[in-house]
Amino acid sequence: MIEALKSEEIVEQVGGRFKLCALIQKRLVELMEGARPLVERNGMRDLELVVEEIRQGKIAIEDVDGTLNPGGIAPEIDEAMLRELEEAETGSRPSADSLL
Repeated sequence: MIEALKSEEIVEQVGGRFKLCALIQKRLVELMEGARPLVERNGMRDLELVVEEIRQGKIAIEDVDGTLNPGGIAPEIDEAMLRELEEAETGSRPSADSLL
C-alpha cells in the first residue's frame, strides 16, 4: 500500500476522502490518455505517481466557486460531481422525490 494514503494528511490536504478518490481517478485517466507526469516518475506506477503529485501540491480539486484548494493545476470537476462528493462526506442523501 502507498504510505501517503495511510495518513490523514493527504485526505485533509484535498478536503476529504471522496474528493481524494475523485482526484486520483481523474488524474489516472489523464495519465492513461497520455498526459505528462508533473513529478519525476523514478520507476513509480501510475497510482504512486498521482499520490506524489497530490502530496507535492501539483494537482488539486477546483471548488465550486472557482477557487483552488492549495495546489497548482486543478482538473476540471463539474458542480454536480462536487455536490455529490460533499453530500457523501456529510452523510446527507437526496430524497426519493428529487431522484425522480
